[in-house]
Amino acid sequence: MTDHKTSKEQKYDRQLRLWGDHGQEALENAHVCLINATATGTEILKNLVLPGIGAFTIVDGHKVSGEGNCVSITTLSKLKVTCMLNDVVLILQNRAQAATELLQELNSDVSGNFVEESPDKLLDNDPEFFHRFSLVIGVQLPESTCLRLGSVLWDAGVTFLVCRTYGLIGYMRLIVKEHTVIESHPDNALEDLRLDQPFTELKHHIESYDLDSMAKKDHSHTPWIIVVAKYLEKWYSEHNSQLPKNYKEKEAFRQLIREGILTNENGKPEDEENFEEAIKNVNTALNPTKVPSATEDIFNAEQCENITSQSPSFWVMAQGVRDFVRNEGNGKLPVRGTIPDMIADSDKFIKLQNVYRDKAMKDAAVVSKHVEALLQSVGKPPESISEQKIKLFCKNAAFLRVVHCRSLAEEYSMDTFNKDEITSCMDSTDSEMVLYLMLHSVDRFYQQHSRYPGVYNYQVEEDINNLKLCVNSLLQEYSLNVNVKDDYIHEFCRYGAAEPHTVAAFLGGSAAQEAIKIITHQFVPFNNTFLYNAMSQTSATFQL
Repeated sequence: MTDHKTSKEQKYDRQLRLWGDHGQEALENAHVCLINATATGTEILKNLVLPGIGAFTIVDGHKVSGEGNCVSITTLSKLKVTCMLNDVVLILQNRAQAATELLQELNSDVSGNFVEESPDKLLDNDPEFFHRFSLVIGVQLPESTCLRLGSVLWDAGVTFLVCRTYGLIGYMRLIVKEHTVIESHPDNALEDLRLDQPFTELKHHIESYDLDSMAKKDHSHTPWIIVVAKYLEKWYSEHNSQLPKNYKEKEAFRQLIREGILTNENGKPEDEENFEEAIKNVNTALNPTKVPSATEDIFNAEQCENITSQSPSFWVMAQGVRDFVRNEGNGKLPVRGTIPDMIADSDKFIKLQNVYRDKAMKDAAVVSKHVEALLQSVGKPPESISEQKIKLFCKNAAFLRVVHCRSLAEEYSMDTFNKDEITSCMDSTDSEMVLYLMLHSVDRFYQQHSRYPGVYNYQVEEDINNLKLCVNSLLQEYSLNVNVKDDYIHEFCRYGAAEPHTVAAFLGGSAAQEAIKIITHQFVPFNNTFLYNAMSQTSATFQL
């Protein structure tokens, strides 16, 4: 068992560092459904199979044919299904089966299944088929199928990710009622040091230091957090217990610390790196301790107010932390319990680290009591939310996020269509928003002609005129007073609904990344529409 674990840790080493054991476990317990094993679809699954998704099911009624479908398999390690361009051989194997077999070769830990059926037939005969999945990814779907499936998944509370490669354009749409994130992994997160409002144990620890009577060795190996705290006491005595607030005051405070650096017999300052660290970290150290607005919004949300036996653990823990903040925490979140690395001798660093760590454990224990009481009040066993999960929640309480996406029905409805967002983004005629309007227009073309514009080359001129009519009818129907240049209409006809592998590969990587965010509840997924222009190498996200 140990050997197996070791080999598994080696196999997934890099990603374990990124999302931890619990993130990997979530990934291994997930079952993803991919609709259509096209170039984009297989690229997405490849990027989920390699990091060890638990299981996948491909739904695809198409056969592998010589009309471009074979490109969907070339993303995989071995090309067993061949489409010879010289008419030597053509193996008409089901696309779902072919992709499943090849994808499973990439990772023996992953379970692969396939259904040789079109999504429309499944929606007709067994819509509940889609309820069982952690996530459904629909690729290259007609608009009508997207809307039908989107409605079924929305009602069932299953996350739906729509992906599409159309010529040199990549498109993704995330549809999820509510997605909660405990570990959002923000960039450049500020440390939780509490130097403006030190807790009792930290106060006592700071008091145990006397910088004035220290030998040089101890003086130059005192953690910078202690150095700042000590000079903050001096500052308070001269500034009516007010923190340095503006640039001028902070500069004066830095100078105060600088004057505390020991001098040699010639009166020159000694080389004390810990004091330099303290000066450098003044802004971080003086960051006011408060509950971030995003966390405050979560505390004030209806879901946090009305806990029931059906409430997800996120909201139960959120109310537990909220109760802590409003009672024992005196308006402050539980202590995070971590400190940055710094110049100090091991003994001093470990003692300081333990002060923060012990306080974090005490705070988490109090939150646990609140969570336990909440669970009992709704008739659930206290152990239904583990202590480990509560500790993780407390540690990340400042970075909690909740994502609410609109449904596809809301996006398409005349009453709730996001006209303002589209109009404001179309101030620039080359905004990525024009690609969104063009994709809508080619879908209209498909509804009228049962094919996409430019699919048959000999009809290009005729298709350009018809696509222009579709663009104009779309703008008129939604009362959009915007201008779509003819260049885009010509370009989309030239695309002929092709799925170039370079664009599919980019979109496959992007979609898999978002899928992992959804599954692990780590990092914040986009909300809700993503567009990629391979021609200009630009991308944009819109809330539609």
